[in-house]
Amino acid sequence: MKKILFSVLVVATLISCKEETRAKVKDASKAVGAEVKTAAQKTKAKVGKYIDTAKVKQKANKIIVKGAEAIENGAKKVKESADKK
Repeated sequence: MKKILFSVLVVATLISCKEETRAKVKDASKAVGAEVKTAAQKTKAKVGKYIDTAKVKQKANKIIVKGAEAIENGAKKVKESADKK
């Protein structure tokens, strides 16, 4: 009888420990998930800023190139008109 009672107590203890461990693991996984989400959001914000900056730089470069071409064309016209006189 003692062996049966002892076995039941051991099994009950092991089962209760497993439930506590499962709860702890579940809480820890939720905490890690929250940290990963936060890190992902921060990274997304930083990357978004860099992408926006890169897009602005590309647009600025296009505008500068177009402006330089217009200045070159104007300079050619002025030179040609000066050569004709």
